[in-house]
Amino acid sequence: MLYQIYETQRSLMEPFADFAQAAAKLYSNPLSPFSQSPFAQRVSASYDLLYRLGKDYEKPAFDIATVDVDGVGVAIHERVEVDKPFCELRRFKRFSDDPATLAKLKGQPVVLIVAPLSGHYATLLRDTVRTMLKDHKVYITDWKNARLVPLADGEFHLDDYVNYVQEFIRHLQGIYGNCHVVSVCQPTVPVLAAVSLMASRGETTPLTMTMMGGPIDARKSPTAVNNLATQRSFEWFENNVIYRVPDNFPGAGRRVYPGFLQHTGFVAMNPDRHASSHYDYFKNLIKGDDASAEAHRKFYDEYNAVLDMDADYYLETIQTVFQDYKLVHGTWEVRSPEGRIELVRPQDITRSALLTVEGELDDISGSGQTRAAHDLCTGIQGAEQHHLEVKGAGHYGIFSGRRWREMVYPQVRQFIQAHEPAQSSRGKATQAAASPAAAEAGAQPAVTAAPAPRARRARRAPRKA
Repeated sequence: MLYQIYETQRSLMEPFADFAQAAAKLYSNPLSPFSQSPFAQRVSASYDLLYRLGKDYEKPAFDIATVDVDGVGVAIHERVEVDKPFCELRRFKRFSDDPATLAKLKGQPVVLIVAPLSGHYATLLRDTVRTMLKDHKVYITDWKNARLVPLADGEFHLDDYVNYVQEFIRHLQGIYGNCHVVSVCQPTVPVLAAVSLMASRGETTPLTMTMMGGPIDARKSPTAVNNLATQRSFEWFENNVIYRVPDNFPGAGRRVYPGFLQHTGFVAMNPDRHASSHYDYFKNLIKGDDASAEAHRKFYDEYNAVLDMDADYYLETIQTVFQDYKLVHGTWEVRSPEGRIELVRPQDITRSALLTVEGELDDISGSGQTRAAHDLCTGIQGAEQHHLEVKGAGHYGIFSGRRWREMVYPQVRQFIQAHEPAQSSRGKATQAAASPAAAEAGAQPAVTAAPAPRARRARRAPRKA
């Protein structure tokens, strides 16, 4: 019933939001007689803020048209590579008419970025994708809004998430021989499970796993997110946050954890910060600070765009990751697409290098939660396990913004490049010592990292061009 009430309220607010937008333009347009009033700028700012608070936020676009590769503009074509009921594997294919640049692009590593399915769209990782496109062939999991998935497409469980990741890895392996996997926040857990199951079956596993700010062991340094999950029972979540999608959506009748409830929770974590941000936006509009106002719009266009999650997936994640800690206890069993029940054993991973990344000030995944992956992956040689702590970085800072670009990415790039099988051990060692990535990493006193990864002998099938 709550979902229907929310949708009714949103529909009623829509014309008022449209009016506020029109009024804001009316009072700010220099050709309008209303703009001649001494209070015009203040009135326009007030209406603009009302519009921003009342409008409906739809899924943003990645909007990555070009990237710069060593001074050469490379065009980006975004396309869906694999379309699943609840997720699209999206590729950012790069094009260039410069022969030297094209040759370089063809030989670069292949990276699967597994985006979070925890409220926001995959576009939250836009900066991550844009940065990595300079040196990698990039694919990303673009999760669908559950309210747009018809009931006829079936249910979606945490097991299905794990199976999706395995399918995407195999897809890239079939094209290129192998790939690297980067998981950000929530997907660190199902990605580790997916690779563990592949290793247990004797399948080829990704060359590297980079895990950033995720709840591998949510018992360590618990945050407000962890505390909410432990203070409430499974039944409480099922009875209080799960609703059915209204009739005006394709997924009508599907049980979901609605996006608007998630957004309310996001805001409730830091209400003062959001109130201050909106007030600063109002003042910037009055002062005519267009750059600051536009930065505010871009952030909240992304932050306020949320999706519904299938109820089965959400509830199983709460129970498996935050209440029963099945991964760290070694009791997590996953059902394969064929119906087999398989135990998740991270200790079976032996042929994938591991890099974990944490932010010193992360208030979503506390200190030590991601690093715990090293304690589970005992089959990976010590020289192939690395950890990076980013001083002064919060949760978003490790995958977006200046700290990501200047402190985290150079070391992620170096880690991936050092484990590319196309290079000889001598070539990899030389590049690790002489590359800009190594120089940048060494020049950052704010980052605590393990030594550069040991070069490994090529052991995978040759990659296709």
